[in-house]
Amino acid sequence: MNIQDIHNLFLQCKSVSIDTRKIEANSMFFAIKGENFDANTFAKQALDLGALFVIIDNASYFIDERTILVQNSLETLQELAKFHRGYLGLSVIALTGSNGKTTTKELINVVLSKKFKTKATLGNLNNHIGVPLTLLSFTKDTELGIVEMGANHKKEIEFLCEIAQPDYGYITNFGKAHLEGFGGVEGVIQGKSEMYQYLARHDKTVFVNLEDPIQVEKSKDIKSFTFGIKKSEAGLRINTVEANPFVVINYEDFAVNSNLIGLYNANNINAAVAIGLYFKVENNDIKAAIESYIPENNRSQLLKKGTNQIILDAYNANPSSMAVAITNFIQLDNSNKIMILGDMFELGNESSHEHKIIVDSVVGQKQSVCYLIGKDFYAHRISNENVSFFETFDAFADYLKTITFNDNTILIKGSRGMALERTLEYI
Repeated sequence: MNIQDIHNLFLQCKSVSIDTRKIEANSMFFAIKGENFDANTFAKQALDLGALFVIIDNASYFIDERTILVQNSLETLQELAKFHRGYLGLSVIALTGSNGKTTTKELINVVLSKKFKTKATLGNLNNHIGVPLTLLSFTKDTELGIVEMGANHKKEIEFLCEIAQPDYGYITNFGKAHLEGFGGVEGVIQGKSEMYQYLARHDKTVFVNLEDPIQVEKSKDIKSFTFGIKKSEAGLRINTVEANPFVVINYEDFAVNSNLIGLYNANNINAAVAIGLYFKVENNDIKAAIESYIPENNRSQLLKKGTNQIILDAYNANPSSMAVAITNFIQLDNSNKIMILGDMFELGNESSHEHKIIVDSVVGQKQSVCYLIGKDFYAHRISNENVSFFETFDAFADYLKTITFNDNTILIKGSRGMALERTLEYI
């Protein structure tokens, strides 16, 4: 059975599933092998739960004409997504970057949905499985597709672009993320720039933040729409940006008052405004869309607990995002400030050096009390009246049981594996 035949079967289905725990009736189930399981073993269960068809790559689990045997289920999922994207023929906007991908994607989606029927990546389903699932969620009714792409090694963005075939692209930034997989910062730049290379080869368009010299350099020979702060040559000229704590941007005669915290979110908003203008969304609609967006899932959320104001940014962290979060927090007007920072993961040989840089930055400031949690920070512990070190979260939790926070502004940030949102239980 070729990919067009499989696509004809797919069109009879309401959705695609790779997990029988979340399967929907009348779906197409792909039995994809994982490191510790073989989803072919769930083929019968998927059919029993209502799947119309099951794609398998192990003949031992063939049941009847509803089971489609292929060479490789994952590769078939990817090929089907590419075929479906071509079948629909809609415009696709892709974005990647070290920080801010998901927030920017959500902002772009709320802006463009004011004018178009859009569909965007759900959550952060942005890898070699998530991107195909996103593409397969697009329908004939979808006018613009927004696809987030994540990567932790070179050639991954190139691969995802070949599947999604974007017409437009945006790279949020080139930061110190996944250094272990990319082999250093230069590897990050090369890996993310694979999107530029794809767009250039296919004569497509890139959105460029003129504040970022790497973006400017890497995109100089590609069709582009630009934005920047007080940049007269920009397609979108931002007049002013401030954050205390919420980001407010001004452009033309419009002030956009967001619910996002920190200057590091300003470029995410600016990109969404620029893309909205490019697609001729009305300024009033752009403003309304961005002002309606409320962050969730531990991303730059402003919470109130008792008498404390909490900036919860515990979804993830890398040296670049940690540095700007600290800088932004220090400049806030609030008094009684506390930083609770957790280890940053996937930094490879750079881990010790990057954690030391963060330690030095918080030790050198006097505006905030700081708690550093995790073995990587603990390895650089020093005696300092404003900074305390805890090797594990449990040790920090035990300490929290002995103190009370009142009338504080608190930043909580760390890598996903640290799960620092647990701190809220003790405040």
